[in-house]
Amino acid sequence: MLHPALVRLLLAGLVALAAGGCAAVMGKASDRLASNLGAAVMASDDPATVRDGLPAYLLLLDGLVAGQTPGKAANAPLLFAAAQLNGAYAGNFTEGDQARARRLAAKAMDYARRGTCLQDPRLCAAIEGPVEPFLEAVAAAPAKRVDTLYGLGAAWAGHLQANSEDWAAIAELPKVQALLERVVAIDPAHDRGMARVYLGVLNSLRPESIGGKPELGREHFEAAIALSGGRNLYAKTLMAEYYARLVFDQALHDRLLAEVLAAEPRQPGFTLMNVLAQQRAQALQASGRDYF
Repeated sequence: MLHPALVRLLLAGLVALAAGGCAAVMGKASDRLASNLGAAVMASDDPATVRDGLPAYLLLLDGLVAGQTPGKAANAPLLFAAAQLNGAYAGNFTEGDQARARRLAAKAMDYARRGTCLQDPRLCAAIEGPVEPFLEAVAAAPAKRVDTLYGLGAAWAGHLQANSEDWAAIAELPKVQALLERVVAIDPAHDRGMARVYLGVLNSLRPESIGGKPELGREHFEAAIALSGGRNLYAKTLMAEYYARLVFDQALHDRLLAEVLAAEPRQPGFTLMNVLAQQRAQALQASGRDYF
């Protein structure tokens, strides 16, 4: 999702381009603007406005990344910010344009990989290799790199979502899951529980009979809902879509969607996400009549 810190980082990048004393004056104003803009994005109840406005920031980030001096570890935060914004747009605002979603998700993955390589060379070297060395690199990553693990895992999950018909991409699922499980082991509430939402989906992709772990997926969904005090409606929507449909629990499916649609979406830090969740819940409610 789109966090105030992300927009703050964008504007901080612009301030860094300003000269001497001017930068000092602009810094304070930019901090205020960034804080207000970030809060406005998250508080927006009009996804169409966000959809139409955010491409400008995608281009801005591309420009800032292109202007970086290669190989500097200090470049990593901007790369992860670019990964996050491109991934969020690919997953929420491409409106069925799969080719565009794949392009943006691929760019997000590239940025996240580059950021990872600057912060954890061992993990970077294992990304393209076999699963076992990758799992070892994830386990060896220090707790202070939780943001790196999460940034790579989230971008990779979005890449898999955009390429769900590509079996080569899906074969990388164990690596994505390992990243997110390590994040939760370090910080169960990371990103306000969204790491648990990812794991809820990943564990609910397949029935138990062919290796899935839907009951573990349910635990992750319920943990994410609890961590948000019930304010994260997207966790409920995805639990209905992935877990309840997988196990054919119509009562749970219908209850979760009804709760989402009846809820007040305007919640601090969750409004935009909740409005998108309600839109998705409406479509699931309609299709559920034929599914069950």
